[in-house]
Amino acid sequence: MDAIDKKLLVLLQNDAKQTTKQLAQKLDLSATAVFERIKKLERQKIIEKYVCLINKKQIEKNFIVLSHVKLAQHKKEYITQFEKEIIQFPEVLECFHVAGDFDYILKICVKDIEEYRDFMVSKLTNLQHIGSTQSSFMIKEVKNSTVIEP
Repeated sequence: MDAIDKKLLVLLQNDAKQTTKQLAQKLDLSATAVFERIKKLERQKIIEKYVCLINKKQIEKNFIVLSHVKLAQHKKEYITQFEKEIIQFPEVLECFHVAGDFDYILKICVKDIEEYRDFMVSKLTNLQHIGSTQSSFMIKEVKNSTVIEP
């Protein structure tokens, strides 16, 4: 991957709907060269997929919760079962297995505190092997970026 590929990746991450012609103008390349570079990056799995980012406020899903989860025990089957179950919940946008006082950090997106309570009561706390949870609620989103500088 050279400097042009890196610049191309940044441009695509900022707006993946740009045409190869638009990208070519910004990179001072031909549209064909840009197309071939994109195809190469896709084949190499550097570009995994293209997505649409939605304004959470516009769809009334802008109540963000970070939930710290501790399992009852650190058995392999508990970890495997928890991970298998948690990925099924559309409210959970991200799940990280972490070191420290808790085992997992979940990023949860719901409409409001009532919807979060319903999620906790009907889904999260019904999972097997959860020892405890601790939740933090977003006051203000200071930074939210999907761009990774290569």
